[in-house]
Amino acid sequence: MRLAGLVMDVTPLRENRDFRLLYAGFVGALFGTLMTSVAVAVQIYDLTGSPLQIGFVSLARALPLVVGVLVGGVLADRVDRRKLMLVTRLPLTLVAAALAVNALQPEPRLWVVYVATGCTGLLAGLGGPAMLAAIPALVGTRRLAAAGALTAASTQFAALLGPAAGGLLIAGPGLAACYAVDAAGFLVFSVALLFVRPLPPAPADTGAPAKGVRQAFAAVGDGLRFIRGHRLIVGLLLIDAAAMVFTMPQALYPVLADEQFDGGPGVVGLLYAAPALGALVGAATSGWTARAGGHALIGAVLLWGVSLTGFGLTSLLPLALVLLALAGLGDLVSETLRSALLQHGTPDGLRGRVSSLWMVQATVSPALGNAAVGFLAELTSASAAVVTGGVVCVVAALAVAAAFPALRRATLAAPGD
Repeated sequence: MRLAGLVMDVTPLRENRDFRLLYAGFVGALFGTLMTSVAVAVQIYDLTGSPLQIGFVSLARALPLVVGVLVGGVLADRVDRRKLMLVTRLPLTLVAAALAVNALQPEPRLWVVYVATGCTGLLAGLGGPAMLAAIPALVGTRRLAAAGALTAASTQFAALLGPAAGGLLIAGPGLAACYAVDAAGFLVFSVALLFVRPLPPAPADTGAPAKGVRQAFAAVGDGLRFIRGHRLIVGLLLIDAAAMVFTMPQALYPVLADEQFDGGPGVVGLLYAAPALGALVGAATSGWTARAGGHALIGAVLLWGVSLTGFGLTSLLPLALVLLALAGLGDLVSETLRSALLQHGTPDGLRGRVSSLWMVQATVSPALGNAAVGFLAELTSASAAVVTGGVVCVVAALAVAAAFPALRRATLAAPGD
């Protein structure tokens, strides 16, 4: 394979002005969001001194997010997706500004943080499916893998730098500065959307917006029926669950750093950074994914599971970091291909609802995964929990691959490629 075929494909950015605008707005808002996640955790702990309250505020965002995603999926198939993104992103500027004003008060109010966090989850959920559904209309089905790799790379890059930048701002100007940057990011995203062309759903599938709870549930049911009758998408959902539910070791990094590697906070930071570094390498060499398909996806999930199994077995920190980097690379490739195959196999008129159901699964599975490894660690040990999860992931992925031939046959390559 030629080197040019390995390098990340930036054609969607180079050739498509609207995708450039959407992508730039997304990246700017993402950095601010990750800074705010750090700021909220620090502020909650400062106000209450309770780690449990930090968990509660995460729940305060997650529950409205799931509700918003389900409603947003229906709306994304009924109204102009650009307008839906705009009316859900612009208010987030005001929410972040309210957090900044609250942080500047002599006695910041805890309830403001909770309410703002819930509003953030709801608005992010309402606009999320519209963004996912808009990408195929902007870049075309042949560029879905390239667009997915670009999005995943920016997410990993932001995850690597955003929290660190947030920590520096908190230590310097203070919490309000983090919230102000977040507000600016959403404002930039909103302005960028003003210059993106209208993105209505497919005309044949456009109808009046769903009115009432019964119609909304019926619309979501249409998406569920489509998924149930589409073996490829069922396989994509199941192999994603196999990767996420059984192997999410992040919650155990502090324990592993202490018990397995005899290290402190510095080692914890390295454990968190290693998968992101591997994912960035995967994104930089993702050009080949535009012609890949089910076999590559299955291989990427297996790489994730095998690497984490090895990570749980080793007490050598350098080897552990290499294995985590390989796991991050596998996760990036599988995320890119799962997203591209999902959008490729879904009609435009259903992309909003199918994307919303995908986002619900993507939100719930990691939460279940962290809970599962934490429970296993309580019963056994942190390393045993990671090893068990990795083995179960491998077995589950192989079982899904065997049960769903449509997943193995899936491809993004055009005929004749």
